[in-house]
Amino acid sequence: MLSPRAAALAVLVVSAAVLGLAPILVRLADAGPAAAAFWRLAFAVPLLLVLTARPRALGGDGAGTGRPTKWMALAALFFVLDLSFWHYGIAFTSVANATVLTNLTPVVVTLVAWVLFRERPRALFVLALALALGGAFAMSAGADGRQGSNPRLGDAFAAITALWYAGYFLVVKHARGTASAGRVMLWSTALGAPLLLGVSLALGEPLLPGSAAGWAACAAMGLMHVIGQGGVAWSLGRLPAALTAVTVLIQPVVAALLGWWLFAETMTAIQLTGGAALLGGVVLAQWATRKKTPGRVGSGGPEGPTIAA
Repeated sequence: MLSPRAAALAVLVVSAAVLGLAPILVRLADAGPAAAAFWRLAFAVPLLLVLTARPRALGGDGAGTGRPTKWMALAALFFVLDLSFWHYGIAFTSVANATVLTNLTPVVVTLVAWVLFRERPRALFVLALALALGGAFAMSAGADGRQGSNPRLGDAFAAITALWYAGYFLVVKHARGTASAGRVMLWSTALGAPLLLGVSLALGEPLLPGSAAGWAACAAMGLMHVIGQGGVAWSLGRLPAALTAVTVLIQPVVAALLGWWLFAETMTAIQLTGGAALLGGVVLAQWATRKKTPGRVGSGGPEGPTIAA
């Protein structure tokens, strides 16, 4: 039998690996980038509805669906911006770059807390920030021109995604004060789906996948959304933030390996060095900003800034 901590870590590892499938499934969806994001949420809503509405004894979270709050609606808006920019980033640049650059989110969250809430980080965080930003620049500048149709634009979209995802986490932090993780996830997903549909139609994208394989990829994204995001949220309530910060970095590693295997995407030496520096900066930033509370478990919380998209 696994201990509760070991079980939570196992769930976190599996969930982070599942989320690493996201950029691969977007490529295989055979629909527009925003349309693929719409189908991800559309397929996830029924599953989330069942899991949230079912009694805890039957595998649900026992909280019920309830009603959406303004914070859940705002979370949906940020998540729509996050998926829209990220999916276009995936379309224009390599899977590895699009996934790694979005992991600047924890750094952005800490910066926002510093500027808006006067939560001044340690000097070590400034070093971590410089390391992460330098790595992000190296990943973009080191592209060899064969990693997507427009690598620089795709990298920019992926980096901007970190801003939207940071906003999503900060809003979810407020929403989680009065609602369960399952309820917040349900309503942010349900409210976000029609917004993404509108974005897709406004951009004139092909809405319907053009093949059976495309439909299968869209359905798989919905299942991935529930399993991956839900599993990470569950684990974050049971593990220290520093540990989760390192563990969720499995996602870009899985995505990069799959991109190399399925799409023959390679990275230059400069990009590999930059990616390592960026991820190292994120881990260092997490370590520099964690609270000194001995024995505290779950300091990341379901709303912590370490869940990947």
